[in-house]
Amino acid sequence: MKKILVMGACGQIGSELVVELRKRYGRDNVIASDIRTEVPQGIEDGPYEILNILDSDKIAEVIKQNEIDTVYNLVAVLSAVGEANPKLSWDINIGGLVNLLELARELKFALFTPSSIGAFGPETPPDNTPQDTIQRPTTIYGVTKVSGELLCDYYFNRFGVDTRGVRYPGIISNVTLPGGGTTDYAVDIFYKAIENGKFTCNIPAGTFMDMMYMPDAIKAAIDIMEADPTKLKHRNCFNVASMSFDPEILAAEIKKHIPNFEIDYDIDEVRAKIANSWPNKMDDSAAREEWGWTPEYDLSSMTKDMLEVLSKKLQK
Repeated sequence: MKKILVMGACGQIGSELVVELRKRYGRDNVIASDIRTEVPQGIEDGPYEILNILDSDKIAEVIKQNEIDTVYNLVAVLSAVGEANPKLSWDINIGGLVNLLELARELKFALFTPSSIGAFGPETPPDNTPQDTIQRPTTIYGVTKVSGELLCDYYFNRFGVDTRGVRYPGIISNVTLPGGGTTDYAVDIFYKAIENGKFTCNIPAGTFMDMMYMPDAIKAAIDIMEADPTKLKHRNCFNVASMSFDPEILAAEIKKHIPNFEIDYDIDEVRAKIANSWPNKMDDSAAREEWGWTPEYDLSSMTKDMLEVLSKKLQK
């Protein structure tokens, strides 16, 4: 049975990943960790450690004491927040990753670290973005993600560390609120649609980005860590895709369920510039071929589920 540590467990992905991992591997075999003292609902019913990704000694202590063989590294300063504090983004995203890579080299555990569509830039082919292509991001978040991909590849090739990862698109969740990413609008729009039937979008119409429903994001993280390592050629930066849309297409899908829903725009130029530097749609054929990646949700099924779950949650 696996013994798992999730770093950044209180974030958007981590809080839901922990729940699913405990269903699969047992509550006591999955340790959640974060810097927060108050934890989201669903995490408090199992082991929890307060861990700072920059504190290697404390992390090593927890890993040794609990005989951890797999670590999910979900600690990150996201795109929009990173632009406000580039040094913090570098220190956390890269300094923390190096700490975990060194510990993985010493203590022999498998390490999952996700990358992102933010690893691409304006010179990247925007449509059917290849698995292997030019990466010249224009944000500090993107710079840290490209650097992280290369670091993980280096530690695998140089030291044999079992590093794995995916390039996530924007993540849409019905549980946790987003935490400062450029794709946040695609979550907030559902709340506003249910609460008042109107949404003011900070991303321009016509701006296409890859998106993924949280259940598929969790599935991708678990599936790649369960994959046969001998079949993985890319290991640390698999494109994974599910759906691609712009704000108008998403609004039109919501209107099928809430006919009076309206959308208008108040553009955040920083986020718009970031979004326009990212792909419209990624080619995820390498993930499909190497470890059998297949998403379960498309735009229609995701929208229907989001509205049903959030309506109950918000009691509308």
